[in-house]
Amino acid sequence: MTIHEERWNELADVKDELAARNWFPGTSGNVSIKVSDDPLRFYVSASGKDKTKRTAEDFLLVDEEGKAVEQTSLKASAETGIHCEVYKLTDAGCCLHVHTVDNNLISELYGDAGKITFKEQELIKAFGIWEEDGSITVPIVKNHADLEKLSQAVAEVITPETKAVLIRNHGITVWGKNAFEAKKHLEAFEFLFSYMIKLQSLALLNKKHKFNSFGGVKYGTFKIS
Repeated sequence: MTIHEERWNELADVKDELAARNWFPGTSGNVSIKVSDDPLRFYVSASGKDKTKRTAEDFLLVDEEGKAVEQTSLKASAETGIHCEVYKLTDAGCCLHVHTVDNNLISELYGDAGKITFKEQELIKAFGIWEEDGSITVPIVKNHADLEKLSQAVAEVITPETKAVLIRNHGITVWGKNAFEAKKHLEAFEFLFSYMIKLQSLALLNKKHKFNSFGGVKYGTFKIS
């Protein structure tokens, strides 16, 4: 099996797993995986495909500018430029972009702050953060209609510590050294987003009814910024 076949299958497998979770509603979202560094080449989702299906036309090979390097009738995902920036600025080997209700809600709740930071949460160990006072921050950028402008906005907030970027009311782009790590990071972020939304919902309900706790566990034992 060639490196191209290995990477194609690796990407197809992770796409199938995410599709099974309904994280690609309405053909939204896109995935990619690096094939080579020099020159930069990666497979990326073909535009408009039903990601719940597995076909021979799910991906196409593109260069550092997001342009197809082989003759094809397929069109790369409109957001391929974001993947290009991630590969240029990080050591990523795989990049995943999904739209979920939870990540959209979080991006709106914290959009004005431009970020959300998680502290004292077990799941941040998924990012290799083991310190007791460790934290991880996800930047949030405006959902520019101009995709070149959107790609640049994402690029501007990526640092060596960044593992993902939220696009306000749009979705999350997350990456890792390979498909397994990228999926692990995505799962951890989606858990944290869901947890935070539920915790804040309980806090609002608690405040409304003037209760101090639920089942003896106080809702105030969390830190975010």
